[in-house]
Amino acid sequence: MKIEPRQAEAFLKKPDPRIRGVVIYGSDDGLVAERAVALARTVCADLKDPFRVVDIPGDVLKGDPARLADEFSAMSLIGGRRVIRVRPAGEESAVALQNLVDAAAGDALIVLEAGNLTPRSTLRTLAETESSLAAVPCYPDSDDALSNLVENAARQQGLAVADDALEWIVERIGGDRGQTRSEIDKLMLYKASDVAKTLTLADAMAVLGDTAAIGLDDVIAAGPLEAAMFRARGLPKGGPVRQRFQRHLQSWPLHRLGAALGVILEAEIECKSTGMPDEAIARRLCLRLAQFAKAAKERR
Repeated sequence: MKIEPRQAEAFLKKPDPRIRGVVIYGSDDGLVAERAVALARTVCADLKDPFRVVDIPGDVLKGDPARLADEFSAMSLIGGRRVIRVRPAGEESAVALQNLVDAAAGDALIVLEAGNLTPRSTLRTLAETESSLAAVPCYPDSDDALSNLVENAARQQGLAVADDALEWIVERIGGDRGQTRSEIDKLMLYKASDVAKTLTLADAMAVLGDTAAIGLDDVIAAGPLEAAMFRARGLPKGGPVRQRFQRHLQSWPLHRLGAALGVILEAEIECKSTGMPDEAIARRLCLRLAQFAKAAKERR
């Protein structure tokens, strides 16, 4: 069964009882882990329960492909449904998952945590096409989803979020749900004892100014500009990474991109020829590029 992104949250809260195994996969490792935990807890709230929760490394299944079917059929010694967690799961788990499909009877839920499986993946294809299995995709959050995460966390703490603070935060988080949660938790902890009930831009900058995760939208700083733009053209229309990349491009018209490329090449030459510390050159480069972007925003 193929679970569409918009259906994922509802499925995780109340999975179809006919489903024996779920492959949770995608490029957002933090979201994969978060959703796997949420799904497993629909069966057993305490994931440290040794009688009802079993952890299996994915590579174990390569040498023992009957393991999943056996665990599916086994009964808990103290009663209650069991959950079997397979992590990390890769293509070596496909045969074991097929054996699970063919198993005669059982009551456990199998949760497999995989990486970014391609459409050609045997494991993903099996989970998407078998009625007793399901595949749940996990990709980086869109700006709207990130806004909701921040606002929901603030609301639970009795806080409002200023518009400029929300925009600033969303630009600096994302790419990995685990890191995003960590950054949001730091913000909430910072405001926990504050009598002011609005999270301001000053609050956000105080907490995240030096530590906010760099997302894929900052790819310009990580490699040759031309190659980065070429890869961005292949991103899905409307996707969160493409949306952020396009938003940043508004601050980088062609003449400014050319100037930035010149500065990057100059820094590369310095790294190879001057003997100066690479880190010092890189820091100066980042400052110069940041000044370019700041100047562009001030002119808009």
